[in-house]
Amino acid sequence: MATEKELSDFLKSVERRAFKRSVYHVRDEEAALDIVQDSMMKLAEHYGDKPANELPMLFQRILSNCTLDWFRRQKTRRALFSNLSDFESIDDEGDFDLLEHVQAPTDTRESESAEDATRRTQIFHEIEEEIAALPGRQREAFLMRYWEEMDVAETAAAMGCSEGSVKTHCSRAVHALSKALRAKGISL
Repeated sequence: MATEKELSDFLKSVERRAFKRSVYHVRDEEAALDIVQDSMMKLAEHYGDKPANELPMLFQRILSNCTLDWFRRQKTRRALFSNLSDFESIDDEGDFDLLEHVQAPTDTRESESAEDATRRTQIFHEIEEEIAALPGRQREAFLMRYWEEMDVAETAAAMGCSEGSVKTHCSRAVHALSKALRAKGISL
């Protein structure tokens, strides 16, 4: 059974990654923030009494379901209000910067030239674009496995599919990202 501190620490540890994952899916920062907050509240309300080791998988499943619910609501709104452009606008400006949340070792940053820093920024931006361009299920599997560091079984349970499907989605995502980044002259 998770204590309040364990639950709080868990939620703090996943908030940024969950937000970024949601932004990749919905392409709207405000909606992504709402989805993450709703997911966190549902986890705390309904599953706060579960053991701490079960929280990551439960949270990923709740986050996926809240994201799907958001898409369903958007689809319903578009169907009901197709004449009103207010309901179809999506904010593409995106003020979220991955580099604000990725920390390089201090000695690397101090010795890094402006040219290197600019190139690193460009590479991160291009990687983000390519991840966002992946098909939804591939992106979801890729982010859970490599961003959230979940194992295949946890990812399959969170996505509601077989372990083989997770492996296939991840493999296709890695190949697509690798090909797209190589085409841009980026080798990692």
